[in-house]
Amino acid sequence: MKRAEKEPFLQLKSILGFLPHNITLYQTALMHKSLTLHEKGVKHINNERLEYLGDAVLGAVVADILYQRYPNKQEGFLTTLRSKLVRRDTLNKLAVQIGLDKLVLYSGRATSAHNSYMNGNAFEAFFGAIYLDRGYDYCMRFANDVVFSKHINIEEVSKTEENYKSKLIEWCQKYQFEFKFDIVSQKILQDRNTPKFVSRVTIEGVYCGTGEGYSKKESHQNAARQAYKHIRRNAAFVNTLIDARSKRSEKQKEQTM
Repeated sequence: MKRAEKEPFLQLKSILGFLPHNITLYQTALMHKSLTLHEKGVKHINNERLEYLGDAVLGAVVADILYQRYPNKQEGFLTTLRSKLVRRDTLNKLAVQIGLDKLVLYSGRATSAHNSYMNGNAFEAFFGAIYLDRGYDYCMRFANDVVFSKHINIEEVSKTEENYKSKLIEWCQKYQFEFKFDIVSQKILQDRNTPKFVSRVTIEGVYCGTGEGYSKKESHQNAARQAYKHIRRNAAFVNTLIDARSKRSEKQKEQTM
């Protein structure tokens, strides 16, 4: 193999900790949708399909690791911790830490939208490529030996408390979105004789998330977590909110004329 041909393999080996078999998978994983190729009747060649697969595999791998690491913890703890570990902010930072951001290919200038989603999406696609190239065991190996041994301390993450409602409110205020939290139902659990609340959060009248809790505060937090996840992971959803905000602004202008 010539030096120029070896270089991509060596770059990937330094990130993965092992040599890839099918380098084409990783090249596709690093191809942002702005650089979509059209070949041989295939309309879309970019990392979106691998991102879809990688998201599912990453979630399964992290769930597997946490299940083994915390044998006495309940489902709620494990679910919350997994959400912290695979959220968009974490994956964005991780992609930069392992040098994946320098390998992502995209068309045009890197905008704030690119920066918000591109690297984290590429990491998920990269994980999907590992799964197709070397299988589940190598995904576990990469997660344990690289991600959690060198870059993310699971114990420290488990101790962090996050106020998703505050995060959501700050985001809405920053970009001038109108938001609303509502209690949509309340019932008394017969086995515990305690109330359980279900909250819903809307932004610009668009449904964003639902959450349950044994207090209004807890249900608001869980609804906010779901909404914040949509915002951080789904650019199309944010565009929907922007459109709704624009329509509200236009209507307000008409009313003042």
